[in-house]
Parts: sequence; C-alpha cells; structure tokens
Amino acid sequence: MSQILLALAGNQNSGKTTLFNALTGSNQHVGNFPGVTVEKKVGQLKAYKEASIVDLPGIYSLSPYTSEEIVTRDFILHEHPDVIVNIVDATNIERNLYLTMQLMELQVPMVIALNMMDEVINSGNHIDTEKLSKELSIPVVAISAAHKEGISDLVRTVKKVVKQNTAIEHLDFCKGEVHRALHAIAHIVEDHASDAKIPLRFAATKLVEGDVLMQEALHLHEDDLHIINDIVKSMEHALDTDREAALADMRYSYIEQICKDSVFKKQETYGQQRSEKIDRWLTHKYLGIPIFILIMLVIFYLTFVVFGGTMQTWMEEGIEIVTNQVSDWLDQAQVSSWLHALIIDGVFAGVGSVLSFLPIIVILFFFLSLLEDSGYMARVAFVMDKSLRKIGLSGKSFVPMLIGFGCSVPAIMSTRTLSSERDRKMTILLTPFMSCSAKLPIYGMITAAFFPNHTAWVLISIYSLGMVVAILSGLILKKTVFQGTSMPFVMELPSYRIPSLKNVFLHMWEKAKDFLHRAFTVIFVASILIWFLQSFDWQLHYLDDSATSILASFGNLLAKVFAPLGFGDWRAATALVSGISAKESVVSTLSVLSGGDTGLFIALQSMFTGLSAYAFLAFTLLYMPCIAALAATKRELGSWKEAIYTVMYQTACAYIVALLIYQIGSVFL
Repeated sequence: MSQILLALAGNQNSGKTTLFNALTGSNQHVGNFPGVTVEKKVGQLKAYKEASIVDLPGIYSLSPYTSEEIVTRDFILHEHPDVIVNIVDATNIERNLYLTMQLMELQVPMVIALNMMDEVINSGNHIDTEKLSKELSIPVVAISAAHKEGISDLVRTVKKVVKQNTAIEHLDFCKGEVHRALHAIAHIVEDHASDAKIPLRFAATKLVEGDVLMQEALHLHEDDLHIINDIVKSMEHALDTDREAALADMRYSYIEQICKDSVFKKQETYGQQRSEKIDRWLTHKYLGIPIFILIMLVIFYLTFVVFGGTMQTWMEEGIEIVTNQVSDWLDQAQVSSWLHALIIDGVFAGVGSVLSFLPIIVILFFFLSLLEDSGYMARVAFVMDKSLRKIGLSGKSFVPMLIGFGCSVPAIMSTRTLSSERDRKMTILLTPFMSCSAKLPIYGMITAAFFPNHTAWVLISIYSLGMVVAILSGLILKKTVFQGTSMPFVMELPSYRIPSLKNVFLHMWEKAKDFLHRAFTVIFVASILIWFLQSFDWQLHYLDDSATSILASFGNLLAKVFAPLGFGDWRAATALVSGISAKESVVSTLSVLSGGDTGLFIALQSMFTGLSAYAFLAFTLLYMPCIAALAATKRELGSWKEAIYTVMYQTACAYIVALLIYQIGSVFL
C-alpha cells in the first residue's frame, strides 16, 4: 500500500501543534517548504503507520496575503493530500469555520477535528456534531487535543475517509448576486481550471477576490479578464459593497445558518471568562509593559541564579572530570605535546566551555515555552502595539522580534508574514537587537566573572538595552530611510490555557538539540582553528606563549579599534570576530586563549574592568548577528548590498552604544 498523505490545517491558536504532537509523538521532523522559509513539520501517525501528516502553517484564509497562506494552498493544490484534517476551535467555531468554507472549495476529502470540546461542555454549552456534519457533508469528530480525548476516533474517521476517497461536493452555499457572479465566472474559466488541475469552484472564488496568482495560474486571456472584471463590478454595484466583503458576507451568512441549528451557547466558556478577567491586568494600558518586565526579571532570576546556575556548576564539574580523565589517558599514551594541547586546550576547552551553558538555555526556554503555550505572548504583542506604532511599526512586528529572543534566523524569516514591504525591511533591521539565545553563554560568562551578585539585574538591563536601541533606531529610521505609516495590526488573543508539559519539553528538546548541534559542528571547528592560530607563529613554530602567534598579530590590529570601548586586549577583539560564525564562539575562543575554564576568570579579570565588561556585553548584544542570520537577511531582502548595509548599521550602533557606556561611565565611576 502506498503512503497516505494527510494535511493538518487550521487557524492559529486552534490547538494545531498539540494535535500534531498527539498524533505523531516523536515520529516527526522539521524542515522548510521548498523555495520558501516557512517551517514545515512532517510526522508519521502513531496509530496509522501507513499515513504521514504535514502540519501546515496556522492561517485564517486562503487569500495570498502572506507566505503561510500561499504555502498552504499551494501544498494542497500541488501535493494532493489524501485527506485534509481541519482542526476547528469549538470555543470560537463561527470564526474558525470561515477557513473551513474555503478548504471545502479545494474539493479534497476532509475531516473536521472539533477541538476543545471539553471546554464547551464544561461551560454548559453544546454543539451537535452529527447535525453539523450533515449540514457540511463532512465528518466531524469531537476531540480535546490537550487531554488526548477523541484522538482514536479521529484516526478511525480519517482511515474511513481515506478508504472512501470521496471529494467534497456540497459547495453551493452562496445565493443572489454572489451566486450569479461565481457561476458566470466558472463557466468562463472551466477549461482553464481543468488544464491547470485547479478545482473550478476555488478558481472562480479566487477570481472574484481579484487573486493575481490565480489569474496567472489559469493563463487567462485579456478578454476573459475584462469580462470577469465586468461581472465582479456588476456584483459590487448590485450589493453596494466591495468584492471581498461580498464573499465574506456570503460565507458568514452560511456559517450563521448552520450554527443556528447545531451550536447552542448559554455563555462564554470558563476559559474565555477567565481570560477577560486576567487581561484587565496583563493588557492594562499602563501596567501591561511593567508587568511583562517584572515577569522577565523573575524568569532571569530563576534561570541564572536559582536553577540554571546550580545546574551549570554541576555541568562544569562533570566536564572537568571528563577533561581530566581524557588528559590522563593521553599522558599514559605518551602522545605528543601539541596533540595533547589540541585535544585538551583546544577541543575540550572550547566545546566544553560552551556546553556548560546548556542547562541555562534549557531552563530559560522552559519558562518562555510556558509563557507562549499559556497564551501570554500574544498579549505582549498586543501591549507592545502602541509603543511600536510610535517608531513606525505595528504590534505584528513584535512577533518576529519575540522569536528573535530565541534565534535571529527564524525571526528574520518570519518577517515574510508582514504584508508591508516597509514594515518587513525595518523589522529585519531591528530584530537582531533582540538578544538571541546564542548570546546567553557570553552573558553567563561575564556576569559570573564580574557581577555574580547582580546577575538578574544585569541581564534585564541588557535585554532592555536591546529594546531601547531598537526603539531609538526605529524613530531615526522612521524619519529618514523608512518614511511612512505602519500597517494596521489585527491579531487574535487566545484564551489562557494551562501549558502542555509535553509541548514544553518538546520545545526544550528542539532548542537543546540545536545548541548541541552547533557545539559539535561550528564551535568544534572554530575551537580547533582558534587553537591552531594561537599556538603557531607565521613560521609554523609551536609556541608556549600565544602573544606572538598568528592570531595575536591579527588581534593586535583589531584591538586598537576596540580600545576606546574599554576592551583593547587582542583576545577580546579576536573573540568578537569569531562570534560572527556563531555567538557561542566568543566564549569558546576566550576559553581556548585562556587555557580552559580554570584560567578563564583570571584572564577575564586581566582583560576587563566591571565597566568595560558591561560595555563588552552591550557590544555583543548589538553587533552584527552570525553568518546564518546574515544569509537569512540577504535572502529576505533580496540582495547582498542591502544585507551588508544592514549589518554595518547594526555594528555601528553597537560601537556607538558601547563607546557611550564606557566613556560616560568612566567619568562617573
């Protein structure tokens, strides 16, 4: 039997990721859709080994406004999944069914997974799934993805639909002027749709919307386009509204009709009521941002002082034990001194110093995942909308910036969801000012050496500094390079929910796996390269003193540039250059140059003062991101010229801010 392909589609915050994890467990992998930077998750069903399922991006419609919407429709049209599993939030069923109406037009066999039915029932409400299924002519299965209820029923229904392989035929839910327009256009493009293998109803609907991509896909003649345009104008004139509003009214009228007989609501769900009460505080006009800062301060304290700091100490002790054991084995094997130094002072010192920060990264993302799964992060974007609007952006730009706290690469990629080219370019420029997780080892190293009793406060100040620089840059750019106004911001605020520990731990594992991959690839190679350059001179003589090494000769030139910032030591300059490959390399480079963890703190004390160490933190926060982020910037902006200008601006900001911190601080301290 050939492999069955399922497509999981639904609105954002409908529980799609939770359902995907419940269906696949650990049988999944992540990649990108071909040709675009939108993430794709693919998994094999645990209870249906012959089937694989693709988790399509969360969307609200199939209109080509964002890359997510284009990816979803193109995947269904060109990859021909056997069944669409359409997840619908039962607590917001009317809004969710709007996407369902459009998915039906693709005429692919479909199953509706009516999620969060437990919340509906607990609130005294009721949805007649049998009647709803009959109205839509689509199987409807009540589930609770978070509690894994109804999952087996859903899989059985999917198997049945796969076996029957019956396309959706109940599509004529329009009437009046919209009905006449759709059928007139369908008659004109029937042959074109057949040749392009695009469902006729879907093609006609998109043409009514004025979908340029559909016009191109159908290869329509100019005469046909003129006729279609006349038909649409007649419809708009008769209804006294525009084309998109006419289609929206048609769909919502039908949704209202079917929900009238199958959905019975006494009140909002308890989750919705609870969310309204909580939001009075968390989205408060004046208290929203201070509460967010307080929450982040608590998270940093728990991460770096209470839990992460202790676990990091254990990790360091474990790495030291392994390092000493390997060193003893090498001594017993009587290997040459340079090979011993390469393995211990190069690989173990470089990779080991970075690995010791793994607990901190895992703990931090545990807390951030809790905030995201609870629904709080969506509130942060809402609260930040007013502030971002003052610098010429909307709250929607905060989503990539928020992702930037994890990694700049997916954050830059996610700017494709912004419909305004101006907003997109400006967000790409400002997002790297948000401190990514790769910089955490640098913060941990510097704070442990210079600010051990004030770790949380130093970290909150550094994260805040990134936001302040982004705001000031936005104000400058708004008046100069990116003049204009931001796009309107519309986003859904999901009900607060207790986070799924499974999802949280899966997120933690993904971050840990990514960190370990970098440690044993990029950091591994960088550590060996740094060791070689600091262990040999230009005549390739093995050195005991790295001050005359190849690396030192380069570092001494760069050190003059950084001297006004307070860190004119060649080792610090070299570490910053290595950080371009990956920010964790700053730590591994300093560790290799200092002879490992035992000599690192002593070396740091000789390189920095408390003030210059903070200036160093500010510079590492703001200067150009890693090579991978630079490549992502080039890909999104479309040219190396714009990408280079972007990183030059970011590095210039870093230099100016670090210079001001050190020079002004020197006057008062």
